[in-house]
Amino acid sequence: MSRVILLDSGPLGMVTNPKATPLTLECQLWLDSLPSKGYEVVLPEIADYEVRRELIRAGKVAGIRQLDLLKSFVRYRPLTTEIMLLAAQLWADARLRGRPTADSTALDGDVILAAIAIVEVNDGNEVIIATTNVGHLSQFVDAREWRLIE
Repeated sequence: MSRVILLDSGPLGMVTNPKATPLTLECQLWLDSLPSKGYEVVLPEIADYEVRRELIRAGKVAGIRQLDLLKSFVRYRPLTTEIMLLAAQLWADARLRGRPTADSTALDGDVILAAIAIVEVNDGNEVIIATTNVGHLSQFVDAREWRLIE
């Protein structure tokens, strides 16, 4: 059993930002510290997509390079049919409970990320999603503000 940290697009955007600000440096140091604390860092394909699309739109080539570089240091978790089927179920269940995580026409990356976490848990891993948006994700899985994960 591995202790897994799934990166949401919030922290991922910070660690791939080539501009050094106090916040981006803090997030990078936090990410760099995780393996020594016994965590395996995982980059979910949905988070890569959410960050990459904005980097491409804004023409931020250095950020794209940072994102590509990160993929060589952490495990990349591609989307699968199993994940997408589970995400559809989570999306529908959340709406039936009156707790949607996005507009009904949105792709809803949160439920896809939650489905990835659930599949990782079903594979025998202890999983925490590192995020800046605990509210939507925490109705499905263990999601924490990245700064609070030690």
